[in-house]
Amino acid sequence: MAIRKILRRSFSADRRSNSTVSTDVPKGHLAVYVGETENKQRFVIPISYLNDPSFQDLLNRAEEEFGFSHPMGGLTIPCSEDLFMDLISCLGSV
Repeated sequence: MAIRKILRRSFSADRRSNSTVSTDVPKGHLAVYVGETENKQRFVIPISYLNDPSFQDLLNRAEEEFGFSHPMGGLTIPCSEDLFMDLISCLGSV
């Protein structure tokens, strides 16, 4: 399956209105916020990615930096968008 079908960058109306609550996440997926600056991008990814060791490394970094208090109201991953895209591109091709 193409990575574009697996991963969708979401710019929903909820995001534009600064609401962190969104209903556009399909079953079996979760929304994450990615970035190292205050302008984080929102991605919707399959929950199966959570089992991958490389993705778990990112989750550990998120835990170290944010604990349970994520600034975007959802899971925030403190890495560059490019690094995240590279990782999920590899995951999507498996």
